[in-house]
Amino acid sequence: MTNSSLSPAVEAGILAAALPYIRRFQDKTIVIKYGGNAMTDERLKHCFAHDVVLLKLVGLNPVVVHGGGPQIDDALRRVGKQGHFVQGMRVTDAETMEVVEWVLGGQVQQDIVMMINEAGGKAVGLTGKDGGLIRARKLRMPDQENPGATLDIGFVGEIARIEPAVVKALQDDQFIPVISPIGYGEDGQAYNINADVVAGEIAKVLQAEKLLMMSNIPGVLDKNGKLLRELSPARIDALIADGTISGGMIPKIAGSLEAAKSGVNAVHIVDGRVPHCLLLELLTDRGVGTMIGGG
Repeated sequence: MTNSSLSPAVEAGILAAALPYIRRFQDKTIVIKYGGNAMTDERLKHCFAHDVVLLKLVGLNPVVVHGGGPQIDDALRRVGKQGHFVQGMRVTDAETMEVVEWVLGGQVQQDIVMMINEAGGKAVGLTGKDGGLIRARKLRMPDQENPGATLDIGFVGEIARIEPAVVKALQDDQFIPVISPIGYGEDGQAYNINADVVAGEIAKVLQAEKLLMMSNIPGVLDKNGKLLRELSPARIDALIADGTISGGMIPKIAGSLEAAKSGVNAVHIVDGRVPHCLLLELLTDRGVGTMIGGG
């Protein structure tokens, strides 16, 4: 967090410049989708944990929703399985669902909780089961090659409803919730849900000030590789239609747009490969990604 090359005057200037943003976001909920390289690079992991703790200490209310695709793939390889995706969604049979529960609700979640706690925060891990947080139902994926038909991709869920009471209770007690994207049906069946979708729904229900989606790219790029700093709904539709937005970026964009339309003040896709990208996005005037607008 410190850099010996900075003079005390420069360090003081940085802190002073952050003050208006700290005031603006005081007591506001900030939902952060944590994933990509930031979850696997040791330096970036520590930057993320310190950023989250600092945000909490200066009066913001961060809520972390995490992914874990690379970790799931590694675990599947260890049991002799290969991951498959359809339209950016992981095909999840019963055996894969067991691996997803173990990796996301156990290994990955607890690593994040431990990192934040070691950085001086008070993190608590949650899945959809805790407090009935995420109620889910089976997702029927539209078959793009056969209009009107659907694809069965296993135990992949869509959100039926979010019950945020447990998250609000933790926030009131100064804890930092860390949420795994696993939902549960009325019968107790576990469902794998895209973490971008969960982050968007959590942000909507909590009426978050901001939703930050950490990615492995600078933001949304056009076909020439140029960063698009702001996107409207019409522009997003056009980019999906011409194939600029495709694959795993589709649920990320869809969740971001839905959150923006539903009252989240600002949604940003930020470059998680940039150290301290959360602080840069929230506490400075330097943008590090693409903003999704609801208008």
